[in-house]
Amino acid sequence: MAEPGRRGQEGWLRLELKLIADVGLVGPPNAGKSSLLRSISAATPKVADYPFTTLSPELGVAELGGGRRLVVADIPGLIEGAARGAGLGHRFLRHVERTRALVFVVDGSGPDPWAILDAVRREVGAYSADLARRHSLVVINKLDLPETRALRAKVGRPDALWCSALTGEGVPELLASIDEMVAAAPPPPRVEVPPPVHRLRPRRAAAEQPLVERHPWGFLVSGEAVERLVTRTRFDSEAAVQRFQVALDRLGVSSALEDAGAEPGDTVRIAEMEFEYRL
Repeated sequence: MAEPGRRGQEGWLRLELKLIADVGLVGPPNAGKSSLLRSISAATPKVADYPFTTLSPELGVAELGGGRRLVVADIPGLIEGAARGAGLGHRFLRHVERTRALVFVVDGSGPDPWAILDAVRREVGAYSADLARRHSLVVINKLDLPETRALRAKVGRPDALWCSALTGEGVPELLASIDEMVAAAPPPPRVEVPPPVHRLRPRRAAAEQPLVERHPWGFLVSGEAVERLVTRTRFDSEAAVQRFQVALDRLGVSSALEDAGAEPGDTVRIAEMEFEYRL
């Protein structure tokens, strides 16, 4: 027997999904992170010569020797103040939390790559001290440009790797270093899910007897049970109407109307519905 059902509840839920990856490529806008993801995986993120080309994280799978794989996430560019939400910083940084290790990617052709690297690291640390302690590598990208080659010749930093995502120079060595770093890194912290709460249904109290009031126009029947019955009945269905009449008898409405002196043809109102009383 189909019923319209009672009025339900409405609400809005906001659900957030954090990416899960082995490595997160982190850096300022236009550092070549998307190009690097293209060079080490089959992913095809958008690449262009203007900042904020990547507006949502992209995932790629890097194939390693022996059938092993690494899931790499390209995180959109971080700017100064990202930890406070600047440039949608919180929206981007929350995805980094679900990575095992970080690869900081910096454009080596810029005016001061080391200052930019320090700024990005400060934003990551300001957002989460745990992220700042994760295993990480520093990659100076765009080795195909003369400015980057001049920087490498001038500053030989042992903590940095150099590559060109465009030409592939240094990319195999970078991928091998990432593989070693991820193997030594602990897994990301587990998200603690609270145990489900089982709520017992409250015991229903005995339904109150319907109240019948006599008026000059007829009889008014009120009561929670009988009013709920009206809202859940499809009066365009003959079977539902018959079921409704049986339920009225079970609730004691018919006998209450008879005791109140109702005669065939009298008007009976329940909630917003009016009926003609019949024996």
